[in-house]
Amino acid sequence: MLPFEVKVKRFIRKHDLIKRNDRLLVAVSGGPDSLALLHYLVKKREDYGIEVIAAHLDHMIRGEESYQDLLFVETFCKQLQVNCISKRIPILEKLKDSSLGIEGTARDYRYSFLKEVMEETNANRVAFGHHGDDQIETVLMRLTRGTSEKGRAGIPLRRPFFQGEIIRPLLCLEKREIEEYCHFYRLQPRIDESNFSLEYTRNRFRSIVVPFLKEENPHAHDHFQRFSEELLEDEAFLQGLTETAVKEVIKKETDKVIMELSKFENMPLPLQRRGIHLILNYLYNESSSYINSEHTDAIFRLISSSHPSGEIDLPLGLKVYKTYNKCVFTFKPKKIVDTYEFELRENMEVNLPNGYRMKLEKKEFSYSFTKQNMLLLHVKDVHMPLIIRNRKPGDRMKVKGLNGSKKVKDIFIDEKIPKHERDTWPIVVDQTGNILWLPNLKRSIYEPAEAIPSETYYILEYCKQTSSRGQLRNESRY
Repeated sequence: MLPFEVKVKRFIRKHDLIKRNDRLLVAVSGGPDSLALLHYLVKKREDYGIEVIAAHLDHMIRGEESYQDLLFVETFCKQLQVNCISKRIPILEKLKDSSLGIEGTARDYRYSFLKEVMEETNANRVAFGHHGDDQIETVLMRLTRGTSEKGRAGIPLRRPFFQGEIIRPLLCLEKREIEEYCHFYRLQPRIDESNFSLEYTRNRFRSIVVPFLKEENPHAHDHFQRFSEELLEDEAFLQGLTETAVKEVIKKETDKVIMELSKFENMPLPLQRRGIHLILNYLYNESSSYINSEHTDAIFRLISSSHPSGEIDLPLGLKVYKTYNKCVFTFKPKKIVDTYEFELRENMEVNLPNGYRMKLEKKEFSYSFTKQNMLLLHVKDVHMPLIIRNRKPGDRMKVKGLNGSKKVKDIFIDEKIPKHERDTWPIVVDQTGNILWLPNLKRSIYEPAEAIPSETYYILEYCKQTSSRGQLRNESRY
């Protein structure tokens, strides 16, 4: 029995990769790795009690050569008496409508094709021919690129996929053991000459770095595989802790996540890092290829900055902005706020752009106290009509209880009002330009110290606009 067969049998049993009655779909390119895997599984299908199906996708990138690969795989499967499902997709044409580059686009269409075949054949596992040398290359490339957390583990030996999972039974092997298997069984795989071109990063690792490591230690691939498996186990444990902690820290919406910074900063740093990745994976729909360590470092710099606000831009239009104790991740563009100004006379009511309304009544004051969302003005102290507007540069207010005046901008800062709310926050002024009220924030000196019974007053009320559930009153924030 060849080393290939001994090792693969042991590897499959150790990790329980294949179960009886599995319908196994093998992704076959026609190269040595996938051809040897298909041949082995077909040869052992009765021992494992499985059904084997082959799938081949021609990306049509290499013209006639890749078409010959397709014909070769179909012929090989006929010889093995294996059902083969193949398809041709012009990836170079699809590239026009994609922002992922040729490799990313090809990968997306390849996985979509495999999902189609899984559904069509009712397969529950997809087997790939990645081997131990591929693992070394992938781990080193990702570490060099700056990949973090479980991405550093390289190629997982299994992962969930569509209606089942992807498995990689050859990760225990070296490339030479696969070539030895092909030679022994007189398999004649197709060879893609582009695999030898040093123009590609992976090929440079394959031709230069991996041989050097194997000279240092012939069992390097075993150590890299153990590193991968142990790291993934550690990550799974830490990920579980992170998911529990993050639930108390964030609020999810369709394309937006709001994080409470004070709670987030109390999390241990390893969980903070993974928490950021959880948020990004959620928003990018589990496609973490858009994010690298530079992006996560930028997010941490924003969060830890002593400045109460700031923002950064991430790929595909994702914005992260900090405002006091909140950090918001969103694809929604910030609304451009138009200047607004409404005239308010007695017994009138206006709806404001921030979802609130302002109502003005003229009557004798009969309350025992003034509510948070109400302002009392003596009819003799103001010049009507009132104006409700948003802020203007240089606005100053004579605040009740203070000597002199204070900039409205400073009031917003002191009250920790987020920047995006300041532009729509209503300001009440009279015809002389005096600022009478910043609703729910500050009252002016123009409000009387106390109400005199039987005197007539203007009573301003600020509350949520009418909804199907009626009026929402006495709101202190929006």
